[in-house]
Amino acid sequence: QVQLQESGPGLVKPSQTLSLTCTVSGGSITTSYYYWRWIRQPPGKGLEWMGSISYEGNNGYSPSLKSRTSISRDTSTNQFSLQLSSVTPEDTAVYYCASNFGSWGQGIQVTVSS
Repeated sequence: QVQLQESGPGLVKPSQTLSLTCTVSGGSITTSYYYWRWIRQPPGKGLEWMGSISYEGNNGYSPSLKSRTSISRDTSTNQFSLQLSSVTPEDTAVYYCASNFGSWGQGIQVTVSS
């Protein structure tokens, strides 16, 4: 059973870079056909897919966020990470990491505020 856990700061100042890490247990992030995703849900809104990184290390990003988003991985620690630059209060959301096989983290609230 693959389990995911998000970690990172809960408060980020405007114009700074939001950085989150997802720790995967119960399976390797290099296992074939797995895609590791970042998804967020702003208050009162629906889920938004931000991007993903594949088991081979290939990236895909939402067109609307591509210029500000970077997803990377560390195979030695079995983690993958999200960086979102130049944040504004509109980036306030619950951020989730997930796999394409249905496993989700519990989510982490990130607030952008000075």
